[in-house]
Amino acid sequence: MVADNRCWSCGVRCQSKQDLQSHLHPSVNTKDVKLLLEDDKYLNPFMQEDSLLYSFDGGEEDEDECNTSFEKEDIVKDFGSVCIDDDDTAEETELNAETYNKDKKFVMACPNGHLSLASSSKRITENGMDYGESARSVESEPKDKQSRVYIADVVEKDIKKVNDSYFGSYSSFAIHRDMISDKIRTDAYRQALLKNPSLLNGAVVMDVGCGTGILSLFAAQAGASRVISIEASEKMATVATQIAKDNGLWRSKTDSEGNKSCTGVIEVVNRMVEDLDKSIQIQPHSVDILVSEWMGYCLLYESMLSSVLFARDRWLKPGGAILPDTATIFVAGFGKGGTSLPFWENVYGFNMSYIGKEVVEDAAKFPIVDIINHHDLVTNAAVLQSFDLATMKPDEVDFTATAELEAKNDTLDHKATACYGVVLWFETGFTSRFCKEMPTVLSTSPYTPKTHWSQTILTFREPISVASSKFTADGSAAVGTDACPASKILLRISIARATQHRCIDISLETAGVGSDGLKRSWPVQMFNLT
Repeated sequence: MVADNRCWSCGVRCQSKQDLQSHLHPSVNTKDVKLLLEDDKYLNPFMQEDSLLYSFDGGEEDEDECNTSFEKEDIVKDFGSVCIDDDDTAEETELNAETYNKDKKFVMACPNGHLSLASSSKRITENGMDYGESARSVESEPKDKQSRVYIADVVEKDIKKVNDSYFGSYSSFAIHRDMISDKIRTDAYRQALLKNPSLLNGAVVMDVGCGTGILSLFAAQAGASRVISIEASEKMATVATQIAKDNGLWRSKTDSEGNKSCTGVIEVVNRMVEDLDKSIQIQPHSVDILVSEWMGYCLLYESMLSSVLFARDRWLKPGGAILPDTATIFVAGFGKGGTSLPFWENVYGFNMSYIGKEVVEDAAKFPIVDIINHHDLVTNAAVLQSFDLATMKPDEVDFTATAELEAKNDTLDHKATACYGVVLWFETGFTSRFCKEMPTVLSTSPYTPKTHWSQTILTFREPISVASSKFTADGSAAVGTDACPASKILLRISIARATQHRCIDISLETAGVGSDGLKRSWPVQMFNLT
C-alpha cells in the first residue's frame, strides 16, 4: 500500500497524471478532469506511507542483504511496538484526503485504507467502522468543488459495485454446496449450536450472512425462540426464506401474514447488516447470540468481520455470545514440496525445471490459495495474531505482528534445507466461555483435514536455507545460504484492508539469524489478495 497509485475510477495503478486521466470515467467533462489533475493530492490520496506496512530497518540495509551481529536487544529494536492508530498519519491523511459534494457528503481516506461516506452532521461509518466526527468541514475551501463531487461519487459507486458483485457471487448454488459440503466447517457450527442447549434454549439469535440459512436452521433446531437471518443477496434471501418455509421453521413478519402451518422462528431480512434498520426494527442490545460464518481466505479476505463487529456492537446483549468467539492466524515455513518444482523436474521422465523456476519466481509476486501438506513444512508453526471477537475493536482488523520460526529438528536431521516461503492458516474457536457443554475448534491447518479455505501461501523471492542450531556454519558465508543456513527466521507481517473494497494488502518482512548470531534481512515483499 506504500505509494499505491490507484485510479479512482477503475482501481488500476497509475504512474502519472496522464495515466490517471486515461482511466477516468468517460462521463466526466474535460473541465472536471483539469480541476482534478491540477491538485496532486487527488492523484493519489494514499501516497503517504502506510503506518502498517514498512520495512524492518527503514533504510537501505535490506537491499544490501548485509550480515550483522545479532543479540537479544536487536530483536527488541527490530520488533519494537507498532502503533496502528498513528495520530500523525491519521492527521496527514485527514488533511490530504477530504472531499465533499453538494449534499455535504464527505469522503475521507482513513489510515486503514478504507473510504468512508457520511453526512456532515453524522458520524463517519463504513463497513461497520466508526471514525467519529474526525472529518473537518471544508465549506471554507470551495476550490475544486466539481472534482471533489466527482471523486465522492466515484468512490460511492465503486463501493456499491464491489458489494453488488460480492453479494451477487453468492447467488451461485455451487458456492453454497462447496461450503456446506465442507464437513470441518459445517460440523463445527452444527456442534456449537446443537450441543450447547444451555446457550440456545429460548435464545434470540442473529445470523449475519445466512446464505442458504443452514446455521439459522441449526439454531432453530436447537431451541432458539427467534432467529433473525440477514442476507444481502436478494436471490439467497428468497432461497433461505423458502427453505425455512419448506422445513416448517419460517416465522411471518406479522400475525396477519402468519401461516398456521409454519409456526417456526426464522425470519429472513434481505439487507446488508449495516442497513438493517431500513427493513426491520430490532431493539438495540436485545440479541442473545450472534452467529456468522464470516471467514475468508487468510481469515480476513472479504472484510466481513467488520460487519459482524458492527452487529455485535449494535444488537448483542452485554455478555451475549458471539459464535465463534476467537480467531487465530498461524504461520510456518514451507519447503520445496510446497512449490510446483517437483512436478516440473520430472514430466514423464523429462526435466522441465526451467518452467518450474519461472513459476516459483512469479509466485513471489502474488499470494496463492492452495493446499500445503504438513510434510512439506520445514519450520515450526507460530501464532501470528489472535482475535477475541467478543471484545476486539473494529480497527484491530488491521494489524502488524511478528513471529519467530525455527527449523524443524525432527525432519532436518541437522542438515540444511530450503525454505521457499511461509504459509498462513487460521483457527476459529467456539470456546467454553459460551459453549459450556461442548466447545469446539474449526481449523484450516495443514495438519488437519483440508477445508474449502485451503491455506494462503506467500513465496519468498529467493529460498532461505534453514537448519537447526546444531549445524556447523561457515561464518564467512551469507546467512540463509547452504553454507550458513538460518537457524531462525524472523517475520514481521502486516495485514490491512486494501484501497480496493473487500481486498487485503499483506506486507512480508523477513530476516534470518544464523547459529553464530549473524543476521541477514531481505527486502520487504508486498502482496494483494484480491
